[in-house]
Amino acid sequence: MSEKKMNFFARSSKNQKTFRPKKSARSGSKGAQLKRHIDNTLGQGDLREAVRLPPGEDLNEWLAVNTVDFFNNVNMLYGTLVEFCTPATCKTMSAGPKYEYRWADGVKVKKPIEVSAPKYVEYLMDWIEAQLDDEIIFPQHFGVSFPPNFRDVVKTILKRLFRVYAHIYHSHFQMIVKLKEEAHLNTCFKHFTLFTLEFGLIDGAELAPLSELIETIKAGQ
Repeated sequence: MSEKKMNFFARSSKNQKTFRPKKSARSGSKGAQLKRHIDNTLGQGDLREAVRLPPGEDLNEWLAVNTVDFFNNVNMLYGTLVEFCTPATCKTMSAGPKYEYRWADGVKVKKPIEVSAPKYVEYLMDWIEAQLDDEIIFPQHFGVSFPPNFRDVVKTILKRLFRVYAHIYHSHFQMIVKLKEEAHLNTCFKHFTLFTLEFGLIDGAELAPLSELIETIKAGQ
């Protein structure tokens, strides 16, 4: 492992409450097969090909495997910033001066509350983990049916993960550059963006904080 990668993982592991162990693909040969397909196409550097539904595959299976991957990516990226994204430096979860996010999960917190960025991310990662671990929402074995609202759950997860990307780009990009991780961040976000656009998973209004960057991605630059 290179020194750069070792430093990357060391930073990511400093705050275990926010940084969590990597989630695995769903059980069964199909989940593993789809995960290999993602890794292979990403390894070839073709992100547009990597997001397309493989011929003959189930869309929900594809959404599930990729959602786990996107959770792992954001978890790792934010983990490198936990010592810089604090309640003192980021008193609210924002994406520039125009966009501020409040937390609510509809169960424990029904009315949106204002929290610091690190607290928002902590709540979010806890919430996403609960969704991924719920075998009714994300069946753990191939062949078990997905619930009727599965796509809606995925859309909510990805919408909220986008907010973490938006916060990183607006509030911490200079630190990302200093840490020499901008290439990794940009690749992860490009993959995430192309996937959500391919399947219409995030409403356009939600993407406004990073609209210029997203237009560049769409243009293939």
